[in-house]
Formats: sequence, C-alpha cells, structure tokens
Amino acid sequence: MLFKTYGRTGKKVSAVSFGGMRFARPDDIDASAELVRYAYEKGINYFDTAPGYCGDKSEEIMGAAIRHMKPGTFLTSTKCMASDGSELRKSLERSLQRLGVEKLDFFHIWCILRPEQWTERKARGAVAAAQKAKDEGLIDHLVWSTHMYGHQIREVLAEGIFEGMTVGYCAINFPFRQEGIDAAGEAGLGVVTMNPLGGGVIPSNPQRFDFIRGADDDDVVQAAIRFNISQPAITSALVGFSKKEHVDQAISAVERFQPYDASHIEAVKANIKGSFEDLCTGCGYCVPCPRDIEVPKLMDAYNQRILEANDQAIVNRLKWHWGVAADMAAECTECGACESQCTQQLPIIERLKHIATLAEK
Repeated sequence: MLFKTYGRTGKKVSAVSFGGMRFARPDDIDASAELVRYAYEKGINYFDTAPGYCGDKSEEIMGAAIRHMKPGTFLTSTKCMASDGSELRKSLERSLQRLGVEKLDFFHIWCILRPEQWTERKARGAVAAAQKAKDEGLIDHLVWSTHMYGHQIREVLAEGIFEGMTVGYCAINFPFRQEGIDAAGEAGLGVVTMNPLGGGVIPSNPQRFDFIRGADDDDVVQAAIRFNISQPAITSALVGFSKKEHVDQAISAVERFQPYDASHIEAVKANIKGSFEDLCTGCGYCVPCPRDIEVPKLMDAYNQRILEANDQAIVNRLKWHWGVAADMAAECTECGACESQCTQQLPIIERLKHIATLAEK
C-alpha cells in the first residue's frame, strides 16, 4: 500500500481510503463490517463515514469493524452538517459512541455547497462547537467537506480554520475544483478526494474514458485513481466499496505505482478537455448570469444525462451533489450571455430548457 502524509498533521494515510456510503447490505452489520476489515487487512487505514449514510447504518458498521482493529493502526473520519453548535455536539458524541472510539482522527464540517452555508455554520456556532471539542481532545484534526468552486474553496482555506478537506474531484470535474486543490497544497493541508471515479460514471463508461489510461494502467478505474493520487496536493482517493472485488481493484491502482509526472497530468487534463466536445468542463466562463442562474452546476448535471442516458441523472446530481433545484433553469430569459462566453460553444439555453421541463414534471 502507498501511504501519503496528510498535510502537516503527520498522519500517514493510505492513498486509497474507504468510503462508507455504498455498502450493498447495510442492514447486515456483520457482513458489511467484514468488508471493512477486508480492506483494513489489505492495507487501507482511513475509514470515512457519516450520520445518515446507508440508512444511518454506516457508523454502526464501521464501529463493528473497528472493534477488531489494533489501536493506532487506523484512522477514523466522520462528519456533521448541523449549523447549530449544540446539535453538532450531540451528533459528534453519538458518532464517538457508534464508532467505539474516545476521539475522532478527522471530523468534518460537512457538505458546504455554497458560501452562505459556510457563513451560517460560523454564525450559528457549529464551527465554534467543533473547535471546542478539539480543544477537549475529542477531535484530533478539524477538517471540512465541500462541493464549492475552486476559488470559493481558496477563500475558506485562507481563514486558517481547517487542517484539510474532503472535496469532490475526478477526471471529469477537475476544472471546478483545481484552484481549491492548489490552494490546499500551497497551504500544506491534507486533501481527500471523494468520487474519484465520477460517482461510478467513469467505470460505467470504460470505452468513452479509455483515453485517460496510461501505458501501465490496466483499466479506467486504475487510471482515474492514479489521476488523483499522482497530484502532490492530494493525499488519498476516497472510494465507496460494496464488495471485495472493488477493494482489490482500487488497491491494484497503488501497488507498485510510481506517480505520474506533472507533464503527464497536464497532458491528461488537456486531453480530457479536448475529448469532451459535448460535455461541460466547468471552466466557469458562462457566469455571472444576469438572473443569477448557477449555469456551471446545471451544465455539470446535464453531463450526467449525456453519460448515463437518462433524465433522472440530472435531478439526482442537482439534488445530492450540488444542492440546487432544477426549477432554477426556468429563470433563463434566453439573453444569450452564457452562450456568448462559452469556450466550448455548448447549447446552454437548450439544455436549460430541458432541465426546466424536469422541474415541471
């Protein structure tokens, strides 16, 4: 197993980490915990979970697995999205109890989708409550989880509150987040990337993504993981596992692996941008919109329709990844400002109309 140091914390983290939100049978605690232990025995040492994952069973599953692990050989990571400080404290204490640990290695201020949410977490006491818990020794490292744009991530990191972050990043959406990844690296912070496989889109479309493979990559899964962990600022790629074969496949990406050099990473990025003529690459030139429509987020959701060939993929992406309602698209006045600035000359207005019809349904 390849290990990388998480920022300035000194913690050695496996380059592939375990995401606890895709258990196949979460009601079967023992069987799910066995999968976690299997990954642990294979060398994975970072285990990420959260309240609510898998029907609110994920933390319980992780706790059942942790009871069979040697103290000091694993790292726990969980989260809370409450804005109220007292609610965050209750959630944190419940997480400690479920996981069966006296302190959390990493605790996330969870799911910051927009700057105003970050402002609210500070104003209503969530951040202060987490800092207090850290002072009390219940948290080793205070971190955060976000889906914001790169420049927004940079602004939050500049406040100096966090020691690292978990952020959505993959070969499809890297333009959205690259500035944030770079900012974390410049500040010496740890970075765990969630959805390195594009939420399953990349392995589900191997032919379309075959071009991301390097000469030594067996498949697109290896290539996608290596795209992430080859970058110096990224500590670990967080993968959601549902069976042992998935664990083996992900671990194979880091065995006997030498990181891509910087020129190869840049070549892959350029190839990605050039190979997706019909997909939005998230450059952001289409904003600001006169109607304050978050066009890049809507276009990213439309990407999922192209790749998965169904409209529900749009709705799911907007709701669960971006926290944006589809009816925002109906605000479009067809002024054409976005299309005039689009570097790919995409039919943005047409796509917004389509998304608006889904909101009506």
